[in-house]
Amino acid sequence: MASDWRDKKLYPLLGILLLSIFLYFNLGSNPITFPILWQSHMGFVSANSTHFIIVNPRAPLENQSTFYINGWNSYWLMQESVWAGPSRSRVSKMLKKGAEMGLTVCRTWAFNDGAGPNALQISPGVFNERVFRGLDYVIFEARKRGIRLILSLVNNLSNFGGKAQYVRWAQEAGHNVSSSTDSFFSHPMIKDYYKAYVKAILSRKNSLSGVKYADEPAIFAWELMNEPRCSSSSSALILQAWLNEMAAFVKSLDQKHLVTVGLEGFYGLNTTKGLEVNPGEWAASLGSDFIQNSAIENIDFASVHAYPDSWMPHDDMEAKARFLSRWVDSHISDGDHVLKKPVIFTEVGSLVHADNQGFADKDILLKTMYEKIYESAKKRQAGAGALIWQLLVEGVGEYSDRFSFVAWDNPSTYKLILKQSCRLKSIFAESIQSRKLNKDPCSGNLP
Repeated sequence: MASDWRDKKLYPLLGILLLSIFLYFNLGSNPITFPILWQSHMGFVSANSTHFIIVNPRAPLENQSTFYINGWNSYWLMQESVWAGPSRSRVSKMLKKGAEMGLTVCRTWAFNDGAGPNALQISPGVFNERVFRGLDYVIFEARKRGIRLILSLVNNLSNFGGKAQYVRWAQEAGHNVSSSTDSFFSHPMIKDYYKAYVKAILSRKNSLSGVKYADEPAIFAWELMNEPRCSSSSSALILQAWLNEMAAFVKSLDQKHLVTVGLEGFYGLNTTKGLEVNPGEWAASLGSDFIQNSAIENIDFASVHAYPDSWMPHDDMEAKARFLSRWVDSHISDGDHVLKKPVIFTEVGSLVHADNQGFADKDILLKTMYEKIYESAKKRQAGAGALIWQLLVEGVGEYSDRFSFVAWDNPSTYKLILKQSCRLKSIFAESIQSRKLNKDPCSGNLP
């Protein structure tokens, strides 16, 4: 009798399991998922003048945890999360390895516009649900690992569609649109395309967690565009107006998350700093301006990139290190005294895995950046963090470029990254979330 009773209990469970397998394989790209009701607590991050704080609603402002960032870029996470199996395991491994290095913020793409099997937005307002579920997975896994994400919403470059794809869509729809990609910033229909995309992203409910993106604390910030540039410096005012409009639009939909531009940090034509600090005269003619663009009311923190190897290819390593030191100092000072906002160096590219022209210390550029951020943290200044470009895991070589590498295959760089994480945590209390979910990488001696 006891055996019959167990069999009766077992049969329904086997039936549910078989039905789930059937639905998964027969629905193909859109398997049924069931939201996971329990998730660990994670606080939102807010900007308080030139600092970030992890918001605790129960604590007064003076008792909030100050948050300085050591982070990284892996732009490929959504692409690798489209299909279940080995691809998703590589995403999980990257987030796990990031946490093991003490990294707290990852920047990645939340866009892929146009044709192709892995395009998120196939045409204006039309989405591939399978790819959207890939983004769901990235966000879900990041929260599980205690990692926060900066999600970029469109590309200036044509990679993954970018602003050029939006211009083509408007032209194909019969609108009178200039062939210049600067039309992206000015044409009313293209702006509506972008707003509709943003609204779809922010209002998305995660299929794995059931949490709306606008309510997800694992999202650190929305980035309006990766590296906005204009074809002509005469479009600078148009870009400024677009940033004003879109930052306000994002805030109208989501008051919980931070917003940044996605700038490279170049100073424009109307400032003396263009000649003093920019890597070359060309940098002032791209329509962007670090001060004006970052000063917009609804922009919560300033973003800067740093690529001395790319920007100054003919200079020796000592000259590049001197430039980087000046570049970082200038932007941190502007964050403190002009913008009154935090500054994150959201892409720091260095040829760490190359010979670097025979220079003795291949990590010199990353060391320079990390030292500046550490000094800023000790002095409570606006230099709020740096994100290395970019980290890979084994099996994702198709996303590689000259600045990409597998950190644990480069021991000196790996130790440098971990040391920076530990130095920042030695100054400010690390988040409770990170302590709960990951083994503390800084326990014991510093590397």
